Amino acid sequence: MPAPSSSPIPAATQRPAAPTALAPDQCRSLLEHLAQLADPRQRRGRRHALGTVLAVAACAVLAGATSLAAIAEWAADAPGPVLAALGVRRHPLTGAWRPPAEATVRRVLACVDPDALDRAIGAWLAGQLPPTRPPPAPHPRRAVAVDGKTLRGSGHHPRSPVHLLAVMDHTSRAVLAQADVEATTNEIARFRPLLEGLDLADTVVTADALHTQREHADWLVTAKHAAYVLIVKANQPTLHHQLQRLPWRNIPLADHTRDRGHGRVETRRLQVTTIAGLDFPHATQALRITRRVRSLHNRRWRTVTVHAVTNLTAAQASPARLADYVRGHWGIEALHHIRDTTFAEDASQTRTGTARRVRKVRRGL
Repeated sequence: MPAPSSSPIPAATQRPAAPTALAPDQCRSLLEHLAQLADPRQRRGRRHALGTVLAVAACAVLAGATSLAAIAEWAADAPGPVLAALGVRRHPLTGAWRPPAEATVRRVLACVDPDALDRAIGAWLAGQLPPTRPPPAPHPRRAVAVDGKTLRGSGHHPRSPVHLLAVMDHTSRAVLAQADVEATTNEIARFRPLLEGLDLADTVVTADALHTQREHADWLVTAKHAAYVLIVKANQPTLHHQLQRLPWRNIPLADHTRDRGHGRVETRRLQVTTIAGLDFPHATQALRITRRVRSLHNRRWRTVTVHAVTNLTAAQASPARLADYVRGHWGIEALHHIRDTTFAEDASQTRTGTARRVRKVRRGL
């Protein structure tokens, strides 16, 4: 159900897309995954199952809640069948529904294990994805994007801001897993732990230049049996210089797209060539993507040229397919935008325990 109009959060109708209600079997499946989490609370005084509190919070977020108070308000106003599907109990004498209050939600989110919750939500989301049908040749593999995001509002706290690394399915935009990047480490060190538990066989992993690391590429191909499309910049100077020196003027244009919307016009041109001896593990093809963007209000074009490498051969992925993988990776920026504008993540300054991290875990729904 939508969040009540008295709540300070945006109405569901103002969101980019209408919220999707969970079917009863989806609620049961979600509760089963959440039931696998260890409850950190003391047994004495528990009134609500851990899975129920987390499921209520998740559904409130799906309905448009962006604060702990709005989550509790949504739960208080939710109809009986919804509460029953989420495992909320009734008072044994009065029969009134007893949803978790704001204090309960706050305490649970502050003490639950965020990594375990990440795995449970990711496993549930993976189970909700439609089964893949046998695709026509050439095989269009599933693709996932890896990217990080700092929650800016958390930077107002004396402690370091929260920074998360996430992996998103290109097609469904579902967040399959995410990992906390602590102040003592960086995204590069969290890349393998993030993807370790995912089945990436026959999957294309896309990432920006930060994760264009030789160790990452070799591990994806040899250990995870995956493919990659990675952006190359100056952090790989030898490879970057090698790609820049290729005779691109003599390489024909392989794919060209033009989009108009959001107040701008954008053209993308892709060139691709198979080349032996690329200074990167398992790389077989080099790409050059030229993006030209201009506002609808002026005629000045802004041109950006990026290079990329992939271990996919020309027989495994056509130029159009490679262009889709690159364009699909940029879709994770749209996910960041939705989290910032719709769920107001950057504006939130919640820092109690693991509550800030857990709130973003739920946003993967």
